[in-house]
Amino acid sequence: MSSLYELHSHRPLTSPVLLLATESWVDAGLGAQAAIAHILETIPTEVLATFSADELINFRSRRPIVRISDGVVDHVSWPEIQLRAGRDAAGRGVLVLVGPEPDMAWHAFVRAVVGLGAQLGVRLVVGLGAYAAPVPHTRPVSLMAIATMAELAAQVGVVPGSAEMPAGIQTALQEGFALAGVPAIGVWARVPHYLAAIPYPAASAALVDALAAVAGLELDAGELHAAADSMLAQIDEIIANSAEYPALVRRLEAAVDGEATALSDFSDLPSGDELAAELERFLRGEQGEQ
Repeated sequence: MSSLYELHSHRPLTSPVLLLATESWVDAGLGAQAAIAHILETIPTEVLATFSADELINFRSRRPIVRISDGVVDHVSWPEIQLRAGRDAAGRGVLVLVGPEPDMAWHAFVRAVVGLGAQLGVRLVVGLGAYAAPVPHTRPVSLMAIATMAELAAQVGVVPGSAEMPAGIQTALQEGFALAGVPAIGVWARVPHYLAAIPYPAASAALVDALAAVAGLELDAGELHAAADSMLAQIDEIIANSAEYPALVRRLEAAVDGEATALSDFSDLPSGDELAAELERFLRGEQGEQ
């Protein structure tokens, strides 16, 4: 098999952090996607390497997008995995692996990324994610870590006990880097299950803050925090005008605050889908009045 990537000319980096920003198969509230988009908007980056899409992507499941102008094919945009390079506000090196999760050749992809990381002197690998959980929006976003070292995971917090579940490419990359002697951590935000189907900027802000703390980077999540405050105010307004939703929030608050040892039966309460749909209607109504 030919080399999986093409290396481009780039400015030198010293001990960069590698952010795993491939599209996650689990991303409640678009928490990780919005966090990564914010980072790429606030940190200028350049393409350092491009990976062979023909060897990694199934184009029948991830079809390219064609732009047609007046019946003429104007441009075909192909899915692509890139490694981008930039610097934070303090000049520290940051690498960002962006693009779709590979459909094929995972072992070869991990070897290629780990080898490239060794060549570039990567000091730490960080992945971001978000998942739906029985937590209320009225409490700060809680985080949990999956790391290759207990001391590293403890910086964020973990869920005690053992579990088995399907793994994404970011977990495979974490293992690959650990075998190469580079510490790696995945930071996951818990998103209220009743808001998991719509953008939840509070999770994105928490992830950017956690990335900055764990990796020692200078990142500004101010815009995300402002968006989160605005959205939470809108959610509170919907719930305050409802006879049903406050009970759901109170039960979740009790569980999170330790007032209940286990979650109660929520079968008699409105579903998260109903609340998410009502919030979407609320937001559309606000936008229409502007």
